[in-house]
Amino acid sequence: MIYKYTAILEKMYGKQSKTNLLNLTQIKEALYNARQHEAFLNIILSDIITCAQQVDLIDKQYWAQKEQLRDTVRLKSAVPTAQVYPLFISLSNLWNSFQDEIVLLSVLSNMTTNLQPFLGLHEELFPDHILQPLLSDLTIKTDEERNKENEGIHINPSNFSTQEWYFPENTANYERLPIQYHGFCGYTVATKDGLLLPGNPNIGILKHRERYYIFSSKEGASMFAQDPDHYISLIGENAKQCAELIQLLELHQQFASITPYSQAQATEKLFMKPITKCNSGTQTDTHFMESNIVKSYEWNEWELRRKAIKLTNLRQKVTHSMQTHSSHMRRENFTQVYLPKQVGTQAKRDNSSNVPKPQVFLAGLRGCGLLKPTNMVKVNLTRDIEES
Repeated sequence: MIYKYTAILEKMYGKQSKTNLLNLTQIKEALYNARQHEAFLNIILSDIITCAQQVDLIDKQYWAQKEQLRDTVRLKSAVPTAQVYPLFISLSNLWNSFQDEIVLLSVLSNMTTNLQPFLGLHEELFPDHILQPLLSDLTIKTDEERNKENEGIHINPSNFSTQEWYFPENTANYERLPIQYHGFCGYTVATKDGLLLPGNPNIGILKHRERYYIFSSKEGASMFAQDPDHYISLIGENAKQCAELIQLLELHQQFASITPYSQAQATEKLFMKPITKCNSGTQTDTHFMESNIVKSYEWNEWELRRKAIKLTNLRQKVTHSMQTHSSHMRRENFTQVYLPKQVGTQAKRDNSSNVPKPQVFLAGLRGCGLLKPTNMVKVNLTRDIEES
């Protein structure tokens, strides 16, 4: 399916008279979807291979532990627990590891099953009676066949004095190099409207700004090496119009400085630096928790003891008082008067009266202790009216 889409897009690219039976934009999107499906399947396959290797390793360890346990027990009627229990625990952990691998395989199987319906959509959108007329005069090539066509073709590094090239035959662990664009040819993606062709590392691996690029043809490698930044920017422009390329070609680092296509104006360049400034503000409550301060609280144990001793001593004390002749029968008094009003009256005659002032004396309030009872005597000292 992928190879059919690729062959049709290669044939129809650049032609003005395109067929009415097929929308090339849909073909290109279908190619992206199929390549994504292939990438997901490759990830699942890699996980399955890793799982198989892990199972083989656990299986060897399991049988080794069983042999060790058999040699430890043999025909003995009694075996120390210090020798047997660690072996049983190790076997239990290995068995749990088997269970974990089974769960992982089940998850990978479910993922593969869930990806299967996506292949049926391609058959519904592009039936054979639509694709077959376009494929009648085409040669469908697989990725391996394309690489074999360029076998023995190498770029000449001497033609690019400012660029650094690597080749599989003289580079150790070249398969571990972080190839850009998920191994697709960057020149083809930039110049042929996002066409995805697998790159061939035998042609040459270009190193530009600590990143590595491979190409599907010698001509494409030569053109890309002359101005890599220009073609990288073109790939960013294509990715803005087809957002699925960002994930498929792994363009996340490049898109840190690219304006989204939906936010750009019609006459504005899409490749520009993002705005890195913004206005922001924060606010914090002054007292977001209620305070309950007990001023009488004392954390020091010795201070509490001091207060307890003080209160105990006060209960054992007696208050004494003294009276002098100067203060006898005297007390502090406070009075308040109103200012007199100027009032004048006219009477026929003057008259006056004098009323004696009431005086009461309380005797026996002083001089009695805590043990002697108080005997108070009330004496009326008010003078009679006749005496006044």
